[in-house]
Amino acid sequence: MPFIQIKILEGRPPEKKERLIREVSDLVADVLEAPVENVRVLIEEMPAAHWGIAGESVKKRKETSSIKG
Repeated sequence: MPFIQIKILEGRPPEKKERLIREVSDLVADVLEAPVENVRVLIEEMPAAHWGIAGESVKKRKETSSIKG
């Protein structure tokens, strides 16, 4: 049973997450030649303050870029 775990920043609309689940499931089923019913997808949403890039949180990077822009 394929289990796919996806971590994304929070804030995307439910319909985008539903599409992601559907399309990832279909792709994995196709590539692995497994029934789509056996594919499991877990989306974990992370707050921007809990995700870091180059030594600072995404939240801070967004705040800083909006000030510069």
